[in-house]
Amino acid sequence: MNILTFKSQEDFAESGANLIVSLLQSNPRAVLGLATGSSPVTVYARLVEMHRKGLVSFAKASSYNLDEYVGLPVDHPQSYRSFMNEHLFNHVDIDLARTHVPDGNAPDLAAECLAYDRMLEDNGPVDLQILGIGSNGHIGFNEPDASLSSGTHVVDLLEETREANARFFDKLEDVPRQAVTMGIGGILKARQIVLLVRGEEKAEAVRNALEGPITTQCPASLLQSHPNVVVLLDEGAAKWLKS
Repeated sequence: MNILTFKSQEDFAESGANLIVSLLQSNPRAVLGLATGSSPVTVYARLVEMHRKGLVSFAKASSYNLDEYVGLPVDHPQSYRSFMNEHLFNHVDIDLARTHVPDGNAPDLAAECLAYDRMLEDNGPVDLQILGIGSNGHIGFNEPDASLSSGTHVVDLLEETREANARFFDKLEDVPRQAVTMGIGGILKARQIVLLVRGEEKAEAVRNALEGPITTQCPASLLQSHPNVVVLLDEGAAKWLKS
């Protein structure tokens, strides 16, 4: 596990973007695993800048997002499809037909989960998986639990997760109670994982994930078992690390 800490947000974003650009330059048909949230936003913004300067093309790439809320209209401003369109897809040359986000409005969610895993099996593995981390150590929407699902599944969101995400909605009651998420097993199949974390409020989760025991009570700790993980932190997120 390669852990890098950055003093400036600009260097943080530049480093994350460069990992993706280097991959696409060497493999234009790369499969990207993408995440939403506050930590990847600056990386996506930098990718858009680099694309506009002609430094990177997404034209032959494909992408698979980690998760999506259940029951939120696709065009809702807080849907993860809307997030990706706003922050990346609408500003680069990626073929939208090759961008995939779980369908949280599917009439049969169990079938949707199976279909998403089949797509990943048929078209993967993911070459580079972007991850953020929740304050409780979740990755994707894999919440702390006695056991974790390997494949894509529907998850009941913990109240602490809903409360953390309520800032994006008018009120807590508007935050969906469920989500569709790739499972831990699916995430760990990626050839490379890049964990992006900004903010002192994530420092405890980062310490537990990177230096604590591997436990389902901190789903991100399972990243310790992956052979190729790059962790990019700002100084706030790295605050409680021993080294």
